[in-house]
Amino acid sequence: MKKIVCIPDSFKGTLSSSTVCEVMKTAIHQHCPDCDVITIPVADGGEGSVDAFLSAVGGEKVYCRVFNPYFEPMEAFYGRLNEHTAVIEMAASAGLPLVINRLNPSLTTTYGVGELILDAIDQGVHTIIVGLGGSSTNDGGCGAAAALGVKFYDKKGIPFIPVGSTLKDIISIDVSEAKEKLRGINIITMCDIDNPMVGVTGAAHIFAPQKGADAKMVLELDKGLKHLALMMAEYCSVDVTDLAGGGAAGGMGAGMVAFFQSTLQMGIETILDVVNFDEILNDTDLVFTGEGRIDSQTLRGKVAVGVAQRALKQGVPVIGVVGAIGEDINDVYSKGITALFSINQVPMAFEEAKHHAKYNLSITMDNIMRTIVKLK
Repeated sequence: MKKIVCIPDSFKGTLSSSTVCEVMKTAIHQHCPDCDVITIPVADGGEGSVDAFLSAVGGEKVYCRVFNPYFEPMEAFYGRLNEHTAVIEMAASAGLPLVINRLNPSLTTTYGVGELILDAIDQGVHTIIVGLGGSSTNDGGCGAAAALGVKFYDKKGIPFIPVGSTLKDIISIDVSEAKEKLRGINIITMCDIDNPMVGVTGAAHIFAPQKGADAKMVLELDKGLKHLALMMAEYCSVDVTDLAGGGAAGGMGAGMVAFFQSTLQMGIETILDVVNFDEILNDTDLVFTGEGRIDSQTLRGKVAVGVAQRALKQGVPVIGVVGAIGEDINDVYSKGITALFSINQVPMAFEEAKHHAKYNLSITMDNIMRTIVKLK
């Protein structure tokens, strides 16, 4: 084989996508030393997304002072891929690890995310990719919007920065200043879930408990988001109530659409476009992809299927190497995946298997490459 592309997601809790790429590349070169191996590490928009983009296409990490989820000063970062393009992971300034010992989505803010966006704009960037994932917030993106100049007013006409518990206090919104700052700016939001902003499958009910919300707080947060949706409809002229992905990152998916005029796009589609994957596929003999587990959820915008669908159009075979293979996965083959292999050598619980993941991946890749070389 002359050219192989490795484009895996991370194996959550065990191996980063960069490490998976390294193991795959090593195994390939052991059996095909002259093969051109292209590695493209992938992240889903959460923690590690900036590093994944920089590793895949180059660029630099930019650091700046922003507010953390509790309005405390901190240093955060974003990636500048080139003169006109930046990538931001909201977890860098609004992520769960930043509030691990004081979880409370009724009080946390996305303000720092807006500050990162504003800094990128001030640096002359025209296209900004924002990854949603790993947030500690439930403010519907109001904090980020406020950093860009969106004004939120209470019943006394006093401007304030809403958080989860105070969304209900918004009486009017003025987006004029932010609209001017965003003129000529293209923002793409990476969003890999399709939950709506409100309701039993929305941001508060599904995701707030893992951020520290009890049952009572969940109901209050959902009520606040419903009120925010009404305000967005009135002052931003957009109905986000049933928007697929609107519930991502505590409702920030909806906020990105309403306040930033952003488009929501599956993370893998964004990555494939940025790295010019369709062009990379030219003259490619084989693609390796993978993730921690492949199951029926894989069909909903996950990395393996996103990669396979692109490869299928050009007739390039795709091998999926994964930690575990779930049930109901037959449809992945029609999406372009040629074959699937689990790296687990013997049955064992995840807590034990994760300690052997790198070795097991290496052994699995070695066996796959032995087979390929033998069949040439």
